[in-house]
This record gives sequence, C-alpha cells and structure tokens, in this order.
Amino acid sequence: MTTTVTAAAVSKNFGAYQDAAVRDPVIITKNGRPRTVLLAYEDFVRLSKRDRRVDLTAELSADEIAAVEASEMEPGLDHLNDELPGSEPSGAKSLTAKNAAG
Repeated sequence: MTTTVTAAAVSKNFGAYQDAAVRDPVIITKNGRPRTVLLAYEDFVRLSKRDRRVDLTAELSADEIAAVEASEMEPGLDHLNDELPGSEPSGAKSLTAKNAAG
C-alpha cells in the first residue's frame, strides 16, 4: 500500500519513511501536490532497466507477430497514432511487411 506524506513529515522522521519505502513507494507532497517518490533501490534499478529495454522486431516469432497484429488499441486512444512520425491512419503496414523490408 503506497503511503502519501508531506515533505515536512519526511524531514522530521526520514528514517521511518526510508524503511517504509523499502516495502512500498512513499509519495512525498509539497503544498498539497505530489512532488517526489521515495522508493527501494531495487525498484529503481528494475524501472531503470525497463527504460533501456530494446526488443528487435526481427527477433519476434511468427506467433508473437500475429498476436501484435491481432491486438487492438483501447477505445479512445486512437488519437495517439497521430503522434507517431510517418503514421498511417488506416491500413498501416503489418509487422510482417516491416520485418521483410527492414
């Protein structure tokens, strides 16, 4: 269970909140708004690795490509496609075609 606490409370009892953060992240607020998060080092490392993870589409199996091609965007999120450079609104190339070209 995530804890939310003021910056003043953390400064008065940092050790206790540091111990709490080993179990679950501690959200620290300033002026009533979330500002920082205190979390366990292991969680930080795990999240940092996720940012750097790269998977090549050329290494996907046929089943994985089929699963991606069959997937659908959640309703209401289609506008996000417009943020992709060179996006094609409909009839976009399949992963199989992109893999063959790449």
